[in-house]
Amino acid sequence: MKEAMFYKKLGNSVQCCLCPHNCMIMPGKRGICRARENKDGKLISLIYGKIVSAAIDPIEKKPLYHFLPGSKTYSIAAAGCNFRCLFCQNWEISQIKPEESSSRQFTPEDIVEKVKEADCESISYTYTEPTINYEFVIETAKLARENGLKNVIVTNGYINPEPLKKLCEYVDAANVDIKSFNEEFYNRICGGELKYVLDALKIMKSLGVHIETTTLLIPGQNGKISEIKKMCKWIFDELGENTPVHFSRAFPMYKMNNIEITPLKILEKAHDVAKKIRLKNVYVGNV
Repeated sequence: MKEAMFYKKLGNSVQCCLCPHNCMIMPGKRGICRARENKDGKLISLIYGKIVSAAIDPIEKKPLYHFLPGSKTYSIAAAGCNFRCLFCQNWEISQIKPEESSSRQFTPEDIVEKVKEADCESISYTYTEPTINYEFVIETAKLARENGLKNVIVTNGYINPEPLKKLCEYVDAANVDIKSFNEEFYNRICGGELKYVLDALKIMKSLGVHIETTTLLIPGQNGKISEIKKMCKWIFDELGENTPVHFSRAFPMYKMNNIEITPLKILEKAHDVAKKIRLKNVYVGNV
């Protein structure tokens, strides 16, 4: 356990300021992410160095198609997430408490050493939401940068501006999920708000982080052509025409295990809409 960054003490309670939930946490209780707990008036990270998944992946799996193409990346994850996406594809590790996971303890030095042994060019903080493991991610990313390695985050983008700007000092690339371009979908299906994700994307862009976006298209939920058109227009205007955009096929999973697998025609329509908006790098995935 490690004392968390970005929180305020309010008597015996604390307010976590890491993400837009801004959780008010009473003694002995945790925030929405389940990973940060008020212990005797201090906010403590319960997942510092506790890795539940590690693998060597092609960078394209993140997906990142325009960052170190053809290279290997060392992927790590801790348990938990600050979203509650009903369709989560990694729910077995993202929607659990840290104590319910099978984790191994690592230091930032351990991770960097493993990356070198695996002959990878980068570390990807992925599979679950990396920003809730902020303290470990930023310390590892800083050490990785000192050792000539690149840092990648695969994220829902739900993080407040101050911690994001600090993190971006060490992040080279990000794949950011845009779950939908509809606030009602974000509230009902994910437990968050779209506007904060868009703000985070603009901050990353302004700080020179390489950005690619991914949208998992779920039949009957977030595949409306009008919304996809709005999203692509926003990406074109705010992030630029060269921003790689990925549309991914959804499979029945977690609490949406009765949905149909996304038909290819929905993905193809989204691809065509993005190209008509004049986005240059548009991809279809999970097919």
